[in-house]
Amino acid sequence: MRTLVKAQCGVPAKPRFFFDDFFSRDFDLFPSNFVKTSVAVNVKEDDKQFTLEVAAPGFKKEDFSIEVNDGVLSIAGEVKSEKSEENEKEKFTRKEFSSASFKRSFTVDEESVDAENIAAKYENGILTIDIPKKVKIEEEKKAKTITVA
Repeated sequence: MRTLVKAQCGVPAKPRFFFDDFFSRDFDLFPSNFVKTSVAVNVKEDDKQFTLEVAAPGFKKEDFSIEVNDGVLSIAGEVKSEKSEENEKEKFTRKEFSSASFKRSFTVDEESVDAENIAAKYENGILTIDIPKKVKIEEEKKAKTITVA
């Protein structure tokens, strides 16, 4: 599949210069292990609950923080690692630090969502958060049939 580029008579519509690429967002001036990242989230809904699937590979379940406060569901994750290598024979020491973090927030309707029973699990790089819906009062008050004896 080819990339579509706007051009006139085979010449790009806007001339490109070295500095355009140098200062663009795609240029990797800083290694990715120092960049604050965002994660992809899938939101699913059925009759009983909402389900959020957060793609967060490389994390452990201890790295997540999930809370509901004033109608806002906040999901945060942070992982840090440190590698060090020393060689006295060649006289060098190398230490590498890396970290990754994210925070996503979602507005939840506290009248229709049961915030007390939100559950989360982390498996195979996917954080799954189940947000149950409240049972409507009309559904609870179903008509009761009385048999005549």
